[in-house]
Amino acid sequence: MVSNSQIRSIFENKITKKYAPLIIFEMANNHMGDVKHGIKIVHKFAKAAEKFNSFNFAFKLQARDIDTFIHPDFKSRQDIKYVKRFSETRLTKKEYKTLKKEIEKCGFVSICTPFDEASVDLIEELDFQIIKIASCSLADWPLLERIAKTNKPIIFSTGGARLEDIDQVVSFFQHRDKEFALMHCVGEYPTLKDNLQLNQIDLLRERYPDVPVGYSTHKEPENNLAIALALAKGARIIEKHVGVRTKKYDLNTYSSTPKQVEKSLKIASEALKMGGVIEKRHTISEKEKADLRQFQRGVFANCDIIAGEPVNLKNTFFAFPNSDGQIITNNLSKYVVFTAKKDVKKNQPVMNTDVVSINIRESVYKIVSKVQKMLNNNKIVLPSKLEWQISHHYGLENFHKNGAVLITVVNREYAKKILVLLPKQIHPSHLHRKKEETFHVLSGDFILYLNNKKQVHKAGEVVIVERNIHHWFTTNKGVILEEVSTTAVPNDSFYEDEKITQNKNRKTYLTYWQD
Repeated sequence: MVSNSQIRSIFENKITKKYAPLIIFEMANNHMGDVKHGIKIVHKFAKAAEKFNSFNFAFKLQARDIDTFIHPDFKSRQDIKYVKRFSETRLTKKEYKTLKKEIEKCGFVSICTPFDEASVDLIEELDFQIIKIASCSLADWPLLERIAKTNKPIIFSTGGARLEDIDQVVSFFQHRDKEFALMHCVGEYPTLKDNLQLNQIDLLRERYPDVPVGYSTHKEPENNLAIALALAKGARIIEKHVGVRTKKYDLNTYSSTPKQVEKSLKIASEALKMGGVIEKRHTISEKEKADLRQFQRGVFANCDIIAGEPVNLKNTFFAFPNSDGQIITNNLSKYVVFTAKKDVKKNQPVMNTDVVSINIRESVYKIVSKVQKMLNNNKIVLPSKLEWQISHHYGLENFHKNGAVLITVVNREYAKKILVLLPKQIHPSHLHRKKEETFHVLSGDFILYLNNKKQVHKAGEVVIVERNIHHWFTTNKGVILEEVSTTAVPNDSFYEDEKITQNKNRKTYLTYWQD
């Protein structure tokens, strides 16, 4: 039997996707009021389902308190189709209990749909595991109020409902902290393939991202594609009417036999397998890596490279085909620094064994994480996509001593940047010949030296730095500055220390998405 934790997982959208989808076999009134026939249906579908461990399975009954559900004046009206149907297929409490016991004995989750308040009492008394709300009851508020008083997980179908109706029901259950899922459904019996409206699954998933979405179908039994498509669209619960045809009992046009269900599950299982992992990148196979590598360009020396020299865009070219063990263009990145450890002749491939590589990506993102944390802690809200410049004047390894992060917000005839210095960090002495800038201290402490004259500023203060004025700054506890200036142009920072000017790799640029 499916555990309570797995049942709960159905209603926790993120966790659910780690578990197998739930397939609900809807018996409805196909037991024909005959408990032995109902048990036969359960056993037949247990046999049909046993091969498919990609899914969890449930069996669902329907409950109506016939004595109160049908108006007294209509109880004898056998000419009304569903008065006749419901009356002839009624079950006693003992019979419901027998069927439920057999459902759970066969490993199914037990589910029941009540159509009146008295039936909710029955569901609680017999302890069905999940309550299902039929499409026709979606906006039956007296019934919903009674169901909300139970401690049962809830699934409701949306057939024929307006979006505003679904909004209201979702809100109703959310405000009562109920575990629930909703199902796309078209309430036509049967539903022809042109009317299945499977794209509604996408709509519901997008509109209610925190609510698990499923598919309750009245499709024609021979239509095996619909369930596969629903699963591919992210439905995590599937409900299908089922029954068993015998000499005594016929079957309606929208209920599937065990053989039809078995065929449908086979295709659905294949679809699930084709869909693969959910909400994370799949593991890249060695075959995929090898198959793709054969089409990638290799890195070759465009001149003799001497041991100890950097290997970069200036002394290499790229061409097809590549060799095993060769550096390929996919290995090149502004975050990876290659240095030759042996000579490489012109036109020869640059092999992994020819170089020493240093990957600075991890160092860069540690810096980004620290800066982002400072911004978040100080409630500095910036646009999502921004250009970041990490200045590391004496090398990335010395960034925490000498450096700063500059985030460009706008750079036109006027410019705005956010500058962040970590605690004790120093931005070395320099001047600008074209740019005049104004610093607005947003948070922290700002120690500024203008022509070597010390100024100490705190949050809220503003200071102007005119052109051709040497300045450097530091902080004790960390500082966030808003820099407003005239247009910022490249190569307009002139440092007193020539070592900084000579360091052509003193800046790392990246595009960063705040979210």
